[in-house]
Amino acid sequence: MQLRRGLLRALRNTGIVVIYQTPDMRVLWGQNVPEEWADGDILGSEDGEFLPGPMAARVTEMRAEVLASGQPVKLEFHEGVESGGRWYDMWIDADRGDDDEIAGVVTTMVEITERKHREQTLRTLLREVSHRSKNLLAIIQSIATQTGRHASGIDSFLDRFRGRLHSLASSQDLVTSSNWRGAMLSELVEGQIARYRDESDEGVRFEGVDVHLNPNAALHIGLALHELVVNSMSHGALARPGGQARLTATLSRQDAGEAPALVLTWSEPAGAAGLPERKDFASVALERVVPMSLDGTARFDVSDERLDYRLEIPAANFEAA
Repeated sequence: MQLRRGLLRALRNTGIVVIYQTPDMRVLWGQNVPEEWADGDILGSEDGEFLPGPMAARVTEMRAEVLASGQPVKLEFHEGVESGGRWYDMWIDADRGDDDEIAGVVTTMVEITERKHREQTLRTLLREVSHRSKNLLAIIQSIATQTGRHASGIDSFLDRFRGRLHSLASSQDLVTSSNWRGAMLSELVEGQIARYRDESDEGVRFEGVDVHLNPNAALHIGLALHELVVNSMSHGALARPGGQARLTATLSRQDAGEAPALVLTWSEPAGAAGLPERKDFASVALERVVPMSLDGTARFDVSDERLDYRLEIPAANFEAA
């Protein structure tokens, strides 16, 4: 009796549900039965009188199987609607008396709802990682193909390809640090410029609204910024001491019922600016790859006096800060 009292007291502290039933499926005793299953004592009750409907039918069927075969069974059960409810691991075993005859059925249930939620979250995250990885590999493949197509030789290819990969990695760091929620535009601009300019350098001025970019927008806009900065340092305003370029961000609504689009404008005095080869990767990325990836539009205006690049990004790519 002392052993039995001790075991029952220990069982109460675990939260494990244990139900003992006679061969005619009547409850002889139960421990830790959830209150939502039974308001009071379940002594003498059958499954359908205290278990939820779908669970009662399934458990009754399995208990009958155990009584017939004498072999234990284990099952996983979801009690509730698909998007909610509780999950249980359930063991049903026959209790044999001294004469080896089945004297009753013992059902043990352990709630595993939190574990199932963690597993579902992990599966979702793994699918997301797979999706993001495929997108990233596609971007890298495009960069490699276009860089190779316009490179004059292996050294030129490696130099430009490394720079573009580093730009992509910088944007990727911002995205992953936010748990794949994206990146603030100001942080993206700062990160891309900092790769080439000192913190005290005011060669690139960023003005206007700050928005939160989704991951895809952050990666592609980061690539566009990289091309603009590198081109300016090679051929434009930033190639000269004291030269300045300006990046502005505004929200523009075409129709009253539409969400405003983000408009990024890069402006700098032309001088020797411009794209040295209008069909190199920089122009392909800025005028085709980036806007197409964002379902947006882009336009270059190059004159003897100025270079202006305008990128319009639909609202689906960002959230206003």
